[in-house]
Amino acid sequence: MKQATGSRPKLVILAEDGQPRPYNLDALKARTDVVIAPAADLPRAIKGADVLFLWDFFSSALRDAWPQAEELKWVHVAAAGVDAMMFDGLRESDVPLTNAHGTFDQPIAEFVLASILAHDKQLHRSKGLQRQAIWQHREPTRTAGSRALVVGTGGIGRATARLLRAVGMEVRGSGRTAREYDDDFGSVVPTAELAEHASWADHVVLIAPLTDQTRHMLNAEVLAAMKSTAHVVNVGRGALVDEPALIDALRSGRIAAASLDVFEQEPLPADHPFWQMENVHISAHMSGDVVGWRDALADQFLANLDRWLAGEPLANQVDKQRGYVSTTQ
Repeated sequence: MKQATGSRPKLVILAEDGQPRPYNLDALKARTDVVIAPAADLPRAIKGADVLFLWDFFSSALRDAWPQAEELKWVHVAAAGVDAMMFDGLRESDVPLTNAHGTFDQPIAEFVLASILAHDKQLHRSKGLQRQAIWQHREPTRTAGSRALVVGTGGIGRATARLLRAVGMEVRGSGRTAREYDDDFGSVVPTAELAEHASWADHVVLIAPLTDQTRHMLNAEVLAAMKSTAHVVNVGRGALVDEPALIDALRSGRIAAASLDVFEQEPLPADHPFWQMENVHISAHMSGDVVGWRDALADQFLANLDRWLAGEPLANQVDKQRGYVSTTQ
């Protein structure tokens, strides 16, 4: 809704203590009355607020502060995943929710490709041998011609599929709706039937949003159906994976390896079994966080704020029943 002439909307930025503020804060202050609040202060700060910018995008503080958000007209999350926002109050309200759709597509696609190449070319093994000064000739796997099942057919999944196909991989998608033909994936199989299609893939890449339907989608049944040489890549959400089932599959040799960027508990506890498993490759939830990522998120919100102030439709509106930005593809 366009603001009345002369009025200044109240913008609350939820920011984690000690973390960098949006670099374009002056531009935001020129357009709105800005209040920066940590999670503990959100119930007080959100009173009378028109817009909430979740710069601390992992926070679930809005759930507790929701009863005080009576004048809220728009919520933006500086992340692709919005699972922390999927509580009944916001979901059932008419308050639009937007996210960082598009910002992370190419960086995450590059990270997935890097994970696959590192696995196929045994780069992790080479580094371990280097530390021991061991010269050991080996035969890596050809990546071109191998198969990747990309679970999640939104913008990040599509960017990933295009990049994997560019290096000669055969790609299929897995999504809510099956399609015999798709420009990016070739074809899309239903995620509800993941166990029936997992045996096709050399690499199973998880990029799906976290919803009630996708939680623990990579479970014991799916893992049992996979090739013994299969490699799992998770750059979506940690809870897409049944971690005890994955640990068992990796230890028993039912699958070969996993490259994991996200986990059910973050930071990953120091005593977690994944740390000591040679066929698990860990990164610290960083697949999309290329140099300049915070600036890109801040610019994206500012552009959407200008749309909102002008009374124009917001970009990247989340379908609150599905939990992600719906696409036309």
